[in-house]
Amino acid sequence: MRSVVLVSLAAAIGNMLQGWDNATIAGAVIYIKKEFHLETEPKIEGLIVAMSLIGATMITTFSGPVSDRVGRRSMLILSSLLYFLSSIVMFWSPNVYVLLFARLLDGFGIGLAVTLVPIYISETAPSEIRGLLNTFPQFCGSGGMFLSYCLVFGMSLQESPSWRLMLGVLSIPSVLYFLLAAFFLPESPRWLASKGRMEEAKQVLQRLRGREDVSGELALLVEGLGVGKDTSIEEYVIGPDNDVSEGGHELPRKDQIKLYGPEDGQSWMAKPVKGQSSLALASRQGSMMTRGGSLLDPVVSLFGSIHEKLPSENMNSLSSRSMIFPNMGSIMGPTGRQESQWDPERHNDDSSEHDESLNSPLLSPQTTESGSVGTMQRRQSSLFMANVGETATATSIGGGWQLAWKYNDKVGADGQRVNGGLQRMYIHEESANNNNNNTGFSRRGSLLSFHTEAGVPDQSGNGFIQAAALVSQASMIPGIKGETAMLPQEVKAGPGWRELKEPGVKRALMVGVGLQILQQFAGINGVMYYTPQILEETGVSSLLTNLGIGAESSSLLISALTTLLMLPCILVSMRLMDVSGRRSLLLSTIPILILSLLTLVIASLVELGGTANALLSTASVMVYLSCFVMGFGAIPNILCSEIFPTSVRGLCITICALTFWICDIIVTYTLPVMLKSLGLAGVFGIYACVCAVAWVFVYLKVPETKGMPLEVISEFFSVGAKHQDAAASFLSDG
Repeated sequence: MRSVVLVSLAAAIGNMLQGWDNATIAGAVIYIKKEFHLETEPKIEGLIVAMSLIGATMITTFSGPVSDRVGRRSMLILSSLLYFLSSIVMFWSPNVYVLLFARLLDGFGIGLAVTLVPIYISETAPSEIRGLLNTFPQFCGSGGMFLSYCLVFGMSLQESPSWRLMLGVLSIPSVLYFLLAAFFLPESPRWLASKGRMEEAKQVLQRLRGREDVSGELALLVEGLGVGKDTSIEEYVIGPDNDVSEGGHELPRKDQIKLYGPEDGQSWMAKPVKGQSSLALASRQGSMMTRGGSLLDPVVSLFGSIHEKLPSENMNSLSSRSMIFPNMGSIMGPTGRQESQWDPERHNDDSSEHDESLNSPLLSPQTTESGSVGTMQRRQSSLFMANVGETATATSIGGGWQLAWKYNDKVGADGQRVNGGLQRMYIHEESANNNNNNTGFSRRGSLLSFHTEAGVPDQSGNGFIQAAALVSQASMIPGIKGETAMLPQEVKAGPGWRELKEPGVKRALMVGVGLQILQQFAGINGVMYYTPQILEETGVSSLLTNLGIGAESSSLLISALTTLLMLPCILVSMRLMDVSGRRSLLLSTIPILILSLLTLVIASLVELGGTANALLSTASVMVYLSCFVMGFGAIPNILCSEIFPTSVRGLCITICALTFWICDIIVTYTLPVMLKSLGLAGVFGIYACVCAVAWVFVYLKVPETKGMPLEVISEFFSVGAKHQDAAASFLSDG
């Protein structure tokens, strides 16, 4: 995973430059207003600081849709160029108006980086460490602020500090960012797949994953291009495919689906069952709770059914899993020698002329001299060309999920099968100890039944697993003209505005926009604004003055120390993001934010003595900042980069980012007014109430997405929205 980690770090430099700029302008504006005589022009002084915020808001309005057209990497390169150009113009600025223009360009670079870096990392990262990698932007942003504060503090100790040099230094890391974006960062494989550039997507995945066999994930990228509209949950018991019984008779295949494995010619049989998987049970319970008036979103229950059983998996279940699906968990860690039995890009002799074509096979058998594999190839041929029974082909997509396809019996108006009769299946294994005995029969009983029908002697369920599947229309079509491959359907150009009306997308947008609003009104700006005043009351400023450090330099040093405090807390959140999860971190840190804010209210209302009040306020601020960066600081952006389908991800991220910047502007410009009219106690009391609302919102509406492929996450939202709409219809009819 070293390659994908380095790529994520390189992309996060854009956020480091944002933090660098925020800290630099905070120190440089002190000297800018002296040179341009702005002491009597507070509006111009405020505009110099705010112009980058305005520029970021402006460019965010189209950054997502444009990145959907031209690519994520291209926009990151543009961001680095804007950073460099703005720093040069700021260094040269002959008057305040040129400086304002330079700050606007700087805002353009910031807006592109803040919006697109989380998308880029999510689309390149494996699901198991996606949360950790997506914490890099916050860590790099805070690290950039710390380095910049230290630099500006050092310059402020000179006799004549140069604000031009402070702002112009930004050009040096901007050049590094450009070189990395242009010559090191690959294009997002999901964006490449959305444009039908499958060979390039395959090469990028091979580089990022460090292995040759990426067929499963490549197929997943294509399937993720569609938005699940009729997703359903199905349950199966899956076991070995014993084609012939011990007596030499072919085994019956009634009501069974055949699954083909990607290695060593293995195949399995799947029998549909009812009422056993925790995913299906959670789906039914969520639907019933919604009909009963429960406010808990069915999406939360569905995601919870997957994550609640992860800690209970033991070595025996993992051993059984390896026997049934030998490639399961291969993304989690090394599994030895990789032998690809599927070639995601197999062309004819003239394939070199069609590398960019959507008509190139995505999945096709690999030629080999092995007899066993040859048998698998013949089975694979019957998979796509035969019309007898239901068959499927499965590939591992990481995070404990398998991808499969099967034929359905739906017929369109023209008498042909819908989409060639092809459906995709996201399959997830169930733990043996996660079954509910209240469903009417036990898992062991269903396995014995499966053995009996298949003609397999009873071996107490040895080698059989229970699984649930998310089933919906495939984004792929069967091979044509006798080919034994599956081909991606032609991809629509441009952002999918109509897809924003899909129930699953609307529900995901509600989660993303809600988190962005609550994050901005949770009090971080107010606490940061109040921190210098608190530290001054504790005597820190006086101590620095006694050391010969001026007031202006002291404020910069205090800000640097405050930022330094955040870095180890962000490192802790990196470790926990894919262990405890996003939802758990929010639910555990938000109550601490509430207590910290209430303590600040008490400290401002109750007179305990100057030193006692200052120490209590300082402790509260430190606890607040530590917990904020562990939870609310990074998680909203991480979730927003995960919950939307590929086809509308850029567009939806734009909506969420616009919400962020607009709320940031509102909070920034209303804070001084609120402090003047309500006082510190009133302001922090409002922030505490907002945090309480945020906790309720997270508990009811925000699901846990750790370790899940992006495409599966969007399918879950589709299923949950379907249940919610059905419940709403039921209640209205009732």
